Amino acid sequence: MTDKLTVSVLGTGIMGAAMARNLVKAGHTVRAWNRTRTKAEPLAADGALVTDTPAEAVRDADVVLTMLYDGPATLDVMRDAAPALRSGAVWVQSTTAGIEGIADLAAFAREHDLVFYDAPVLGTRQPAEAGQLTVLAAGPVKGRETVTPVFDAVGARTVWTGEDGAAGTATRLKLVANSWVLAVTNAASEVLALSKALDVDPQRFFEVIDGGPLDMGYLRAKTGLVLNGGLTPAQFAVSTAAKDARLIVAAGERHGVRLDVAAASAERFERADAQGHGDEDMAAAYFASFAEDFEADKASE
Repeated sequence: MTDKLTVSVLGTGIMGAAMARNLVKAGHTVRAWNRTRTKAEPLAADGALVTDTPAEAVRDADVVLTMLYDGPATLDVMRDAAPALRSGAVWVQSTTAGIEGIADLAAFAREHDLVFYDAPVLGTRQPAEAGQLTVLAAGPVKGRETVTPVFDAVGARTVWTGEDGAAGTATRLKLVANSWVLAVTNAASEVLALSKALDVDPQRFFEVIDGGPLDMGYLRAKTGLVLNGGLTPAQFAVSTAAKDARLIVAAGERHGVRLDVAAASAERFERADAQGHGDEDMAAAYFASFAEDFEADKASE
């Protein structure tokens, strides 16, 4: 098979739009669909065909790539696309859908004779736009010659976790990785909140840890978004972080593990969302430390 493919991208939010652009840059024919069409329309200027329906997007596609909010949303969209799905087409499922969600999606793939790849990605807006995501992938060896050009277009590397997408090994690894990312993000936001409450200049904290084992680029990046007013456009939105945190908690409960930090992370993200920060970067969990009438927006003072 030629490495130039027809790829349907269903879901063109922060990640999906960037992935679609990189697929176009790599020379693939891209059809893009989003529930809110206005979010997909800018892709037309990059060379993608923006469609009105999921069915129109997937017709005759070699690869269908889904990057939607969660498992149920993905299943609904794929059901809408079902009449036009080509038997034997490859489905790259990149939504963070959770363990139960992946089982439902894999069942749909079997029912419609799709070659199913569980392929969530690690990375946020900037690596997505640069084509530098890490793809976590599980799926059959036969068929990888089709998905490899897609993964190469959107990512810097692919980590294979197994040969059965339905087993959800890639999604399990994604949940483990995200549990760390979300915990660090909330820890960073609480460092700033406590600094403000105790009248400590955050820069003194950074001086204390500078260059040592407690220092990390991610901490600097996330706190910088709050201190420097860079919460929009989001690298990874608060509302999505809340959803992922709940999936992590559910996965732990399903396997007999209590994840107190993940549960607290979910509550913080949900509180920040309720305060109106849902579309901002997840570093906006900072605001969850304060009552709504607190002068939290003066974090940099």
